[in-house]
Amino acid sequence: MSGSGAAVEKAESRQRLQVNEYKENQNIDCVSLRPVQTTLLGKTAKVYLVPFSLSNLDQFKCSKSLIGKNSNNEVACKKYKTKIKKTCGRILTPKMKATSSNADSTLQKSSLDVHTESNKPQHSNSDAVIIGVDMESSQDGDSDEDTTPGLDDFSGLSPYERKRLKNISENANFFASLQLSESAARLREMIKKRQPPESKRKKPKKTTNEIGCRRSMRLLNVDPSGVSLPATPTQPSLVADDETQPLLPPGPLEMAPKNRDDNKELFKGFLETWTAMSKTSSKNTEKGLSSIKSYKGNLNGMVLSEDTVQKVTKGPVFSLAIHPSETRTLVAAGAKFGQVGLWDLTQKPKEDAVYVFQPHSQSVSCLYFSPANPAHILSLSYDGTLRCGDFSRGIFEEVCRNEGSSFSSFDFLAEDASTLIVAHWDGNMSLVDRRTPGTSYEKLINSSLTKIRTIHVHPVHRQYFITAGLRDIHIYDARRLNARGSQPLISLTEHTKSIASAYFSPLTGNRVVTTCADCKLRIFDSSCISSQIPLLTTIRHNTITGRWLTRFQAVWDPKQEDCFMIGSMAYPRRVEIFHETGKRVHSFLGGECLASVCSINTVHPTRYIMAGGNSSGKIHVFMSEKNC
Repeated sequence: MSGSGAAVEKAESRQRLQVNEYKENQNIDCVSLRPVQTTLLGKTAKVYLVPFSLSNLDQFKCSKSLIGKNSNNEVACKKYKTKIKKTCGRILTPKMKATSSNADSTLQKSSLDVHTESNKPQHSNSDAVIIGVDMESSQDGDSDEDTTPGLDDFSGLSPYERKRLKNISENANFFASLQLSESAARLREMIKKRQPPESKRKKPKKTTNEIGCRRSMRLLNVDPSGVSLPATPTQPSLVADDETQPLLPPGPLEMAPKNRDDNKELFKGFLETWTAMSKTSSKNTEKGLSSIKSYKGNLNGMVLSEDTVQKVTKGPVFSLAIHPSETRTLVAAGAKFGQVGLWDLTQKPKEDAVYVFQPHSQSVSCLYFSPANPAHILSLSYDGTLRCGDFSRGIFEEVCRNEGSSFSSFDFLAEDASTLIVAHWDGNMSLVDRRTPGTSYEKLINSSLTKIRTIHVHPVHRQYFITAGLRDIHIYDARRLNARGSQPLISLTEHTKSIASAYFSPLTGNRVVTTCADCKLRIFDSSCISSQIPLLTTIRHNTITGRWLTRFQAVWDPKQEDCFMIGSMAYPRRVEIFHETGKRVHSFLGGECLASVCSINTVHPTRYIMAGGNSSGKIHVFMSEKNC
């Protein structure tokens, strides 16, 4: 008991001594960084002196007193050694730990100088304060090693450079810990395209076929027995584009039918018959309008049969005309490829009554029988030529020729058909006098339109004529035409899309009917030609024919001036007649005989005969049974 009491007294005296030393050294904030090496209890202790706060000194009072015990109390020393390490870990920052551990190898050089100082009494009045003790046994050899350079390596650098090098080292270690290179290598392996596995299916070996592929005997041009057939002659193909045809030579052309080479005597009899009929035909006397009721009754008596349907031309029909004869029925058709076909419905059989001529090289857009001499038929074409077919002489005489321009339509300015007004596709107009020699025009007029589709002369006041342009309709006075530019008397601007045609009523000219691509038929009051022509009626009608059909054109019926007819896209196929008030008067239905759209239509001036042409060259003639 006395031994243990003496030990306690010694420990308390040492503790009081440490408190006195602490009070004496309160003004000391830091000590030298030089390490001090000493030997305690047979062990080698390394002490590192670093800056610290004196407020933490109380934690070492007990540990300092225990270090001075005898060597027999090694177990207690080991316990307090661990406690001292934990306490130093809380005081030192992570960077200070790294510095103290990394400086171990560097400060070994100065340990000999400090060893002499360690032999001095432990309770010396030195200015150094022990803040960390690392008990290390030289026999165990468990010394820490670090590759970080020591403090002596930074002795020549400024504090900023030291901090910068530490940051670089720490960043390098941080990125190395992320293992980015290994992750990138794994990603590269993942994105590599895997080669498709080889198909286990074995490809069949190609076997050589000595016979070869089967081919049609028709393509091989052999019969079923294997004997070669003679080569079939190639059929002449129809020209697809009429603009590629060369112009026909100027001057008169012989009226020679292209669809028949033999039996010229039959054709000669055809010409003589029509010459005689034209001489005896008299001009129709004007009659008053019949009632709508009687007009409907006559229309109901018009029928279509197989005998009145015939293919006349090879291409689409662009124009139609009916001879004004009272005894015979002759229909003329102008086609796309410059053909003019004549069909005599009185002659039987009907295959021998069709004659096709080639007076033009391009589309025949306008066709009229001469009002002065019905033995003459005038045709106008896109190729810039206007010709007159004379049945009495059997030739197509050239009336006007302009190779630099394309014609679109024409009409007679004089009742004797001596002067004509010709419309051009480029918007110009030509005055042609047939009484003057040559084939040139008398005057070329520049209109205010960019394009003219149709032109029509007023039936009473023949100095006025109407033109249908792209979007506008103009009425001109032939007495005020100027070669440099002519302004219209009246402009009709109610149309919203492309205009197909515009015509005066045939007897008085008091009405104008127009056909427009906006699916509307318009009737205007032209009884008084002034600055304004009022719009009377608008009729909804499908006028969209498409690319392969000829455009619709509404034309008046001379027998009933207040009614007009137009083709239809409705099913079953038909040709419709409307009154100027917009009411539908009649529909021509042909049943099985009318299976196509009749885009171009015309009527006989006095007889109840109506002819319609489609886009394949067929003519359909509706007529009363007594005329058949």
